[in-house]
Amino acid sequence: MLNDSRSHGLWEKTAPLPPETSALKGMLSADVVIVGGGYTGLSSGLHLAEAGSKVVLLEAKEIGFGGAGRNVGLINAGMWVMPDDLPRVLGQTYGDRLLGMLGEAPRLVMELIEKHDIACELETNGTLHCAVGADGLKEIETRAAQWSARAAPVRLLDAAETARRVGSSAYAGSLLDMRAGTLQPLAYARGLAHAAIKAGVSIHTSSPVIATERDGSRWTVKTKSGQVTADWIIVATDAYSTGPWEQVRCEQVHLPYFNFATAPLSDNLRKSILPGREGCWDTKEILSSFRMDRAGRLVFGSVGALRNTGAAVHKSWAKRSLKRLFPQIGDVEFEYEWYGKIGMTDNALPRFHRFAPNAVGFSGYNGRGIAPGTVFGRTLAHHILGRIAEADLPLPVTDLREPGFRALKEMWYEAGAQVAHFADARF
Repeated sequence: MLNDSRSHGLWEKTAPLPPETSALKGMLSADVVIVGGGYTGLSSGLHLAEAGSKVVLLEAKEIGFGGAGRNVGLINAGMWVMPDDLPRVLGQTYGDRLLGMLGEAPRLVMELIEKHDIACELETNGTLHCAVGADGLKEIETRAAQWSARAAPVRLLDAAETARRVGSSAYAGSLLDMRAGTLQPLAYARGLAHAAIKAGVSIHTSSPVIATERDGSRWTVKTKSGQVTADWIIVATDAYSTGPWEQVRCEQVHLPYFNFATAPLSDNLRKSILPGREGCWDTKEILSSFRMDRAGRLVFGSVGALRNTGAAVHKSWAKRSLKRLFPQIGDVEFEYEWYGKIGMTDNALPRFHRFAPNAVGFSGYNGRGIAPGTVFGRTLAHHILGRIAEADLPLPVTDLREPGFRALKEMWYEAGAQVAHFADARF
């Protein structure tokens, strides 16, 4: 995408074509203008248009350009933090409300895929959170107990069952979550865009917003070559925010994350490595993730940026790590490599912002963009349509605030991942 093979990698090569779009030119009027063409913006636009609203969506680059087109493709329920921590941080009302919504979010993703016939390599056999050592096992046991207390369909698997499902004896056990699954993330975003346009949304790409004005009860949102007037603005730009809502990016610490994709594995290897096609990640502090695409490529990722010295360090580490995890695979070469940025908030939870009257948005997905982005998009649509009052949203209104030492933390994450992977690759 945009002539950068390391921006979207495998996903750009295998996703169906996006809908035909063009830059905004001239003046338009709408009920709602949405800024951002990722999961949240596309989901909110689709649900608003289906309810009869006139919607214009402005995307600065291309559909799925940000995290929506770069991530691993795991459709997970909940957040990284333990379920019981949400009520402790947000209070019982918001914590329970958010857990309930995020627990059901993968189902919404799968329902939209089925309803709109989105070709995005959907797999519904669950995900495996793989325990590394005794500490990792203790972590997933706690997570399993907390989700089970909320009647979630999760199950602890022992080391033997984990080895059978993963194809590796590296793990002490795993947590199987049958709510979850995998998909081709950029294909899903493009599929949502096709569905939104069919429902009546006017999508304009290459249209970064440069300014906004409010006149009475109406907003004017300006780009270089046009403008839209609307009653409402949805800000759906998240970690890649620029322009008038750059403060959304500034309240998040960017954690770089890369992925490598092998050539399609042989039929024999695919019988032993992830035969059920579950998506996986482990309990290490600098975690790894892996899953299979529909063609049998093994997609393997971890923290780090594929630039400067990081490109060689992380590739060497990934090759050795795959060989350790799956001795049967032997030496591997990668067909694709790419990386992006995960926006991390200081409490690892998402935020709801009211930027001004009738200007709202969710952000801070902390590496869980697919399901939360989709369900938060629907939630914003229902809020604007009057179906959900602000007091009944899954998150309270939060003021924008920049975390301390943000730039230093981002440098530390990128450099620290290189150091850890360099040391690990040597032994």
